[in-house]
Amino acid sequence: MSPLQALTGNPQTTMAETSAARFVAIGGSLRPNSLTYQALEVARREFEKLGTPLHILDLRQMKLPFVDGSESYADYPDVAVLRATMKRADGIILASPEYHGGISGSLKNALDLLSFEQLEGKVFGLISVLGGESNSNTLNQMRLIVRWVHGWVIPEQIAIGRAWSAFDEQGNLKDEKLKQRFQHFVQSLVTHTHKLRGIPVVKPS
Repeated sequence: MSPLQALTGNPQTTMAETSAARFVAIGGSLRPNSLTYQALEVARREFEKLGTPLHILDLRQMKLPFVDGSESYADYPDVAVLRATMKRADGIILASPEYHGGISGSLKNALDLLSFEQLEGKVFGLISVLGGESNSNTLNQMRLIVRWVHGWVIPEQIAIGRAWSAFDEQGNLKDEKLKQRFQHFVQSLVTHTHKLRGIPVVKPS
């Protein structure tokens, strides 16, 4: 079952059975061998250690139109999938490569297809992936967008500088401190999502 099916399919077989809070990630890269999605896979593995699924919406596999201000996009069924998936999410990771000092166009367009109905009151974690040295430009832009749609951003955030050299051939991070930052980042997102969304923590029986 794909991540999209898991979130939008039969409600009797969704991740609500194993986790009280639902977590979704979106990567703002369309490259086939995307370092942004490698970063999200690192996050997903950290979620697995906590016994919580992270469902990754892959924009490379979705056909989304450029936003033109319309309420509906009948010729693009993936818009409805995007909106339904995000509406059901409690915690959200936004991950973007830095292009010309800012957020990618693909991620911004996906967010522009959404509204308060899907984003307000959600808890967000932010990741940026850079070809050069780490900085906060893209993270700050995403933080501004989330604040504008009345979302909550956790204090922890991740910027992967020189991302082309950050991963080994298996997609694992080489830097031990960066691995620890991902651990703290995911733990913070899970903890704050339960607190801010008022969702009880599910403890193993």
